[in-house]
Amino acid sequence: MNATANVSDVLNLDGLLSPGELELRGTVRAFVDGRIRPNIAQWYEKAHFPVELVREMGALGLLGMHLDGYGCPGRSAVEYGIAAMELEAGDSGLRTFVSVQGSLSMSAIHKWGSEEQKNRYLPGMAKGEIIGCFGLTEPTAGSDPSNMATVARRDGDGWVLTGAKRWIGLASIAHVAVIWARADDGVRGFLVPTDTPGFTATPIEPKLSMRASIQCEINLDGVRLPADALLPGAKGLRGPFSCLNEARYGIIWGAMGAARDSYEAALAYSLERLQFDKPLAAYQITQQKLVNMLLEIQKGTLLAIHTGRMKDAGTLEPVQISVGKLNNCREAIKICRDARAILGGNGITLDYSPLRHANNLESVRTYEGTDEVHTLILGSHITGIPAFR
Repeated sequence: MNATANVSDVLNLDGLLSPGELELRGTVRAFVDGRIRPNIAQWYEKAHFPVELVREMGALGLLGMHLDGYGCPGRSAVEYGIAAMELEAGDSGLRTFVSVQGSLSMSAIHKWGSEEQKNRYLPGMAKGEIIGCFGLTEPTAGSDPSNMATVARRDGDGWVLTGAKRWIGLASIAHVAVIWARADDGVRGFLVPTDTPGFTATPIEPKLSMRASIQCEINLDGVRLPADALLPGAKGLRGPFSCLNEARYGIIWGAMGAARDSYEAALAYSLERLQFDKPLAAYQITQQKLVNMLLEIQKGTLLAIHTGRMKDAGTLEPVQISVGKLNNCREAIKICRDARAILGGNGITLDYSPLRHANNLESVRTYEGTDEVHTLILGSHITGIPAFR
């Protein structure tokens, strides 16, 4: 290892990655450095999602990258995780786009759609020509989707959807929405073109987090769909939960990208900022903060790599995803806050990334299962006693 690598990778975790994985990381990192970092402060301040990057991400093979066939890149779980880490080092909002498009919308079609649906949507979605969204969460059903109020009733050969969804990423710019609704035979998934009469998506504003991203409220006012809008393979909550686990997996990696970027910003600042005639980095308290950050980033990254290898081997269980999502989000947000503290007053400006990352992570630790939900999942696994109610 060289001295530069030691700063962020004292355990040489890069040695656990293949040459191909390191090459992919370099490609995505260059994209982040060239297209996201120079602009993200302005995008965040103006609450602007750079839709112009969507097709560029498609051209890089970042959309549905872990899916096979139908024009999808067919990369490994570890490669997808590496990309998520680098994107979130730029901004959580940009990583979230890739997650909503690939891990949620495209995964739902890939896992549960008909061949006709897969061929109709997936190639265009992989290129970024078609944007998707994933409508599960509702105004009164966030952590408990079993109580969803959106209903789908049969109407001749077709369906009519009525209800509302909330906190749905990309909905106002999406071309197709994966909507989950309660039918007579249980929860079912539907592909809803967003220009269908009765479908309305309204961005949620103003926000203090995920400002360079789009989250919406969806209203479904008697949305009429043909029979072939139904995802035939999905019945019950297993359908949406399988997609949520794909997104949760990406967060394990992404959160460590935000943490690493914040640590590196604080380290660089502490080496240059003089207080009482010497650099901040020369003080014991500052070094303790930096060491604690580095330890958790190294452990969290190792957890992400191990989880990814299990996923690629087909042995990863949902409870193991909860370990990573809970731990890495919880530690990442603390790292970002401690990094902001090292930056002092300058840290509250958009000249530096840690507070922006910390604000974004308030959303990341909430969506795809809150800290409390993942704690209960693990508690149930440990004790054999579900404590959700």
